Amino acid sequence: MRRIVVTGMGVVSPVGCNLETFWDSLKNGKSGIAPITHFDTTDFRAKLAAEVKDFDPLEYMDKNEVRRSDVFVRYAISAASQAVNQSGIAGKIAPERFGVYFGSGIGGFDTFVSEHENFINRGPSRVSPLFITKMISNMGAGNIAIRFGAKGPCLSFTTACATGSSSVGEAYRAILHGYADAIIAGGVDAAVSPLSVAGFTNCKALCEGTDVNAASIPFDKRRSGFVMGEGAGALVLEEYEHAKARGAVIYGEVGGYGSTCDAFHVTAPDSSAEASSRAISDCYKECGGEVSADKIYVNAHGTSTPLNDKTETAALKRAFGEDAYKLSISSTKSMTGHLLGAAGAVEAIASVMALREGIIPPTINYVEPDEECDLNYTPNKAVKKDIELALSTSLGFGGHNACVGFKKVRED
Repeated sequence: MRRIVVTGMGVVSPVGCNLETFWDSLKNGKSGIAPITHFDTTDFRAKLAAEVKDFDPLEYMDKNEVRRSDVFVRYAISAASQAVNQSGIAGKIAPERFGVYFGSGIGGFDTFVSEHENFINRGPSRVSPLFITKMISNMGAGNIAIRFGAKGPCLSFTTACATGSSSVGEAYRAILHGYADAIIAGGVDAAVSPLSVAGFTNCKALCEGTDVNAASIPFDKRRSGFVMGEGAGALVLEEYEHAKARGAVIYGEVGGYGSTCDAFHVTAPDSSAEASSRAISDCYKECGGEVSADKIYVNAHGTSTPLNDKTETAALKRAFGEDAYKLSISSTKSMTGHLLGAAGAVEAIASVMALREGIIPPTINYVEPDEECDLNYTPNKAVKKDIELALSTSLGFGGHNACVGFKKVRED
């Protein structure tokens, strides 16, 4: 049975644009949520977002590459470059055995809007010849493959808010079944823009408050919607023997993956939690199903929407029964906001780091408990705890559910 390990990680996020800064922010409960600066919000009900700050794409791309790419591709290449650099895998794998599974929920949203404005105001001849290659959502994956000469399987998943988790989970399966020896897996989105914020607001998904400390408050009774975020997360997943043979540093092992669909509603989760709990149970069973609940950390999807948080709580109870009360749970979206297609990948990285360092990051700004959300959500402060298994859950529009499990590496 092939084993799959994590040998590199990279992050572009509202709380840090490298792994060290990102993880330090999570451990210390630092929030990236603030008033929107990308555009004037005077006419908008939603005023807050979790924007990427202090990001310089020129650290990883030349000026011409930056000019020819949408911001979501810049985030993707930057996160992937960090992961590949950390892994040291470049030049140490056959190109045909090296893949990329990198998704985006929305793709080049800013490019789509700006080129549509060009079309309306200046005519069809003024639409950029780069419009399509900057906008289509597979270009994160495609550009990463080009950058690193990865000629194995290259796929771009779109499962809405579960995109990052789906990408990591499917990459795990591809390596498990021998289709590649290593895959750069992750997700990206950059959609803090007027049209997307208006759309999410009008479908009643976003928090419309102005208090940054009471906006993204997962599992708190006061929650009213998620805060839009942006960023990218990338992990290098590698077959264990391949990683061991080249002397790679191993940060954790992928133990399992569950993927289901509610088949219920385009936005609302199924309150029965039948399918979402099955994704968690399937992942846990594939991880061996033996780790006791008091040794498990769950990085919850935890969006801060009324329906998601109580449904996810129900899913964990359905999956673990009374043992759900022994789980250590947190939602790092309380700090990062909701990174859409990047969320699952970034949260997978948080899960690996929690497992590696024995630290449960907190759910910050948790004040008022909800009787329908009555598990241990690690309120407000990180907790030191030796854990043996970390589960990262994602629930996406369209009913997509995914759960990826990580465990400590057992040396041969």
